[in-house]
Amino acid sequence: MPTATDELELDRTFAALADPTRRAILTRLALGEATVTELARPFEMTLPAVSKHLKVLERAGLIQRGRERQWRPARLQAEPLRAAAEWTLGYREFWEERYDRLDAYLDRLKEQGQGKEEDDDR
Repeated sequence: MPTATDELELDRTFAALADPTRRAILTRLALGEATVTELARPFEMTLPAVSKHLKVLERAGLIQRGRERQWRPARLQAEPLRAAAEWTLGYREFWEERYDRLDAYLDRLKEQGQGKEEDDDR
């Protein structure tokens, strides 16, 4: 059973992932560390706005920011993503069951349609 801390971390992860800019930043960081300037390049926003996104990601534990001389590279910390993925996998069985029922329903419709075609041919 998840602890309150686990739940809080999961909440922070999903809140951080809710924003498309932050998801794009994570996608970029999956390729390797980058500076704020490098991360801001594809977006039409100021460096302070990108820094705010980075702070949200950092609080969620999704990135880590280092300090090397004059720049602070960000790097991906993927462990919280694993927890989020494991949580969503809990719903896989639910959806698979739904899809199985949909397949069975579509098969019945197809059989009924074929029976009707045979009646029409007579």
